[in-house]
Amino acid sequence: MPPAGTCASELVRFGSGDIITMAAPVLMVVDEDASGLGTLEGTLSRRYGHDYLVIGESSQATALDRLRELRAAGCPVAVVMAAATTAPESAAELLAEVRTIHPAAKRVLVVPRGGQAAPSMGVPVPLVVDRQAALPVLRAIAHGMIDSYLPAPGAGRDEGFHRGLSELLEEWAQQTVPALPAVRIIDQQPSARAHWMRDLLTRSGVPYVFHDVACADGQVWLRQAGQDGSRLPVLITYTGQVLVDPSMDQIIAVFGLAGLPEGTVDAAVVGAGPAGLSAAVYAASEGLSTLLLEPEAIGGQAGSSSLIRNYLGFPSGISGAGLATRAFEQAWSFGAMPSMAGPVTGLERADSGFTLRLTDGRVSHAATVLIATGVSYRRLAAPGVDRLLGAGVFYGATGSEASAFSGEHVFIVGGANSAGQAAVNLARYAQQVTLVVRGNSLAARMSHYLIDEITATPNIDVRTSTRIAAAAGDGKLHSLTLTDTGSGHTQTVPASALIVLIGAVPHTSWLPPEILRDEHGFILTGTDLLQHGTAGSGWALHRAPLSLETSIPGVFAAGDVRHGSVKRVAAAVGEGSIAAAQMYQYLQQRSRSA
Repeated sequence: MPPAGTCASELVRFGSGDIITMAAPVLMVVDEDASGLGTLEGTLSRRYGHDYLVIGESSQATALDRLRELRAAGCPVAVVMAAATTAPESAAELLAEVRTIHPAAKRVLVVPRGGQAAPSMGVPVPLVVDRQAALPVLRAIAHGMIDSYLPAPGAGRDEGFHRGLSELLEEWAQQTVPALPAVRIIDQQPSARAHWMRDLLTRSGVPYVFHDVACADGQVWLRQAGQDGSRLPVLITYTGQVLVDPSMDQIIAVFGLAGLPEGTVDAAVVGAGPAGLSAAVYAASEGLSTLLLEPEAIGGQAGSSSLIRNYLGFPSGISGAGLATRAFEQAWSFGAMPSMAGPVTGLERADSGFTLRLTDGRVSHAATVLIATGVSYRRLAAPGVDRLLGAGVFYGATGSEASAFSGEHVFIVGGANSAGQAAVNLARYAQQVTLVVRGNSLAARMSHYLIDEITATPNIDVRTSTRIAAAAGDGKLHSLTLTDTGSGHTQTVPASALIVLIGAVPHTSWLPPEILRDEHGFILTGTDLLQHGTAGSGWALHRAPLSLETSIPGVFAAGDVRHGSVKRVAAAVGEGSIAAAQMYQYLQQRSRSA
């Protein structure tokens, strides 16, 4: 174990006796069982000891002390692994606290090996078959206390264990210090402008390094850029180009993401969330010339999710940015043309199909169009809420995580049907569900049958004329401050989770009136057009609209922006693939009738 107060760079020696001259990232393992700790340390040292400093701690208290010392010494911590041999709840609490000390570190719960071998994979099932015994692990995942779990390493090379860990290390490296950064950002810390840029680059898959202008390395890079720091932020690109307080248009132009193709493309996809990315992949793979238009950053709402757990094929979950980046690369590999030239402000019919108008006056032409612009969830403006997002605070229904709230007190903000349905569902598992409603009753926005069901459920209570004033917790949500909007009385109560269901706004205001929408602005498609009276103004075809086709033939909608859509990433991806097939079908029919 390294002595307290020393940085990893002073301690790592190789067989030649050389000492690493840069701070080596730390891999920390915590296990109160001496045998288990030795196994973990040995496994990590053999595979990663050349590039990382492996530190083992036998108690949680000393682990937290060491993590604070590493932070004070400026030593980066890549991964903290805590064994859940005897007390998984305690290990998860430790990892939740790690988030407050080293926010970028990946937190891994190491679970005992058990269960049977997966029949075709030959890989031990990490969680025991008894779901009740596995509940602490599932709860830790649902509350954002950990980033992943891994089965304890076994004998031999154990490539399954190392594959999971390597993916976490790769994600950590991309989010902190990539080996080959495409851009360096020099700014004050903290800075809202720098945060926006970092989010843009992360979600666009552009590796970057941030340098605090108050630190020595920030000053070195600032001088290299020929700047005095009077205007910040300063960006230095991989080509040596210097951008001072640049606009988003300037940033995306550097990486070739501002261009528009000449002529008419077969398919224009507006929006690069899960639905749009999926459509771009499938349309381009079918040989359609495909333009992918996104005004901000790829991934949509899903791109900002720290962990998507219920997406098929990722049993330990995947970050929204990671999933979006992979999909973006896949679309590009099939020939899709990405452009972040700016928001689309208009859609018009044209001889060649359709004309899309952008904010800067430029236009793009397409034979068929998919609208996949998604929604924006209404945010809860209360101190502490944003800081605990994914660590006890969630936007949108959490049906897939309901069992993880077993025995806990869950708060739901919202007074419409979605909030009522979530309350009834969660009440099957949680000890107590509290519905927080700003209005003085549920009757204004909730169906009568749901109100009756809530009233009949003994572990649901409703607090009307109440708002969330603040959220608090170290690493995970611990309490909420509630304010009575009538009396002004404030109360702080313990809370395990806060689910915010106060509505979503679809991005459809730019569309022409011919695109029919429901009363909330969501786009009507397929049979919903007929159920709402007519197939829409200007519908000139004898056939019925295709299932994802809007009231204008050749214009489709997919994902959260569509009326009746299932607000799930997998559903959006599925709709994107179907929309691509229907766009291809539409073009074939148009070609035959020409």
